[in-house]
Amino acid sequence: MLNRLPDHETLYAHILRRDPEMDGVIYVGVKTTRIFCRPVCPARTPLSKNIIFYSSPDEALAAGFRPCKRCRPLDDPNAPGVLIDKLLALVEEEPSRKWSEEDLREMGIEPATARRHFQRRFDMSFSQYARARRLGHAFNTIRKGESVIEAQLDAGFDSGSGFREAFAKTFGEAPNRARAARAFAMDWIDTPLGPMLAVADEAHLHMLEFIERRKLREHVERYRRQFNATVLPGETRALKLIRQELADYFAGRSLTFTSHIAGAGSDFQNEVWDELRRIPPGATRSYQEIAQRIGRPTAMRAVANANRLNRCAIILPCHRVIGADGTLTGYAGGLWRKQWLLDHERRHAGDWDRAGA
Repeated sequence: MLNRLPDHETLYAHILRRDPEMDGVIYVGVKTTRIFCRPVCPARTPLSKNIIFYSSPDEALAAGFRPCKRCRPLDDPNAPGVLIDKLLALVEEEPSRKWSEEDLREMGIEPATARRHFQRRFDMSFSQYARARRLGHAFNTIRKGESVIEAQLDAGFDSGSGFREAFAKTFGEAPNRARAARAFAMDWIDTPLGPMLAVADEAHLHMLEFIERRKLREHVERYRRQFNATVLPGETRALKLIRQELADYFAGRSLTFTSHIAGAGSDFQNEVWDELRRIPPGATRSYQEIAQRIGRPTAMRAVANANRLNRCAIILPCHRVIGADGTLTGYAGGLWRKQWLLDHERRHAGDWDRAGA
């Protein structure tokens, strides 16, 4: 059964809304039919009294429920959709191609469907995503020493003026000044707690946040302005590393991270964030304990504020900081995620320690 997640009525309110936030986190057993579903199942929502919530398909199966044929709860709800996977692969195979609606229809894909799926996942349409990747490809071409005209043609622009205008609008610089410009790559990473947005350069992680975080777009924009950089979909060594480390973390194979985080805070904030990384997996500290450990025993409020401004969830483990009385306190990803992360680490910390011994 569920381990310290929201109570029954709160969870029931989520499934009344068919809230995608809970997809993959809870499973809904219907007593009257002995079927279990995902919380976003399109079938009519049963009465609250006829529902039992489970935290995994295995629990529902063990309780005698069989999987729903409509919402297919045994499928991984957080894996990218087949359509998105297919289109992303095509964009990477031909980064300079301009994809038209007719191209999509020839592949049996309705353009409106592609636009809707990409808008929901990436906050941009498929055509906007493909265009951003073309410009990102051009940026990297110029940074590698190639000529502007080669970058223009590689990006699929027939008009030099159109390329220069689009490039300057995206990067804030003309193409011939791109070697001095700065760009970060972003990617969306699926996790058991929902998708996360990662932003990185080639060697450093700059941001890792749950996409439901309040005002995430403003958070990214503020950070972009701080570094005077452009953020575009892309791939870097740092993104590949954090993707693998998150997979290991959620599988319980490793509870620590080697990803390098770009320094972007004040001296005090960096001091707090360094102390966060010293908290062992499965352990917790209070704000007061953090303040004492950094030699600022009266700075509890400042410590709490530095925690709030942490831009790399899980890696900088602010979820391990709790109130002085042991209660959970605010977490940008939601208190239920904070509890889930603590339970996950406590469940796997012993096995992980023994494996590393």
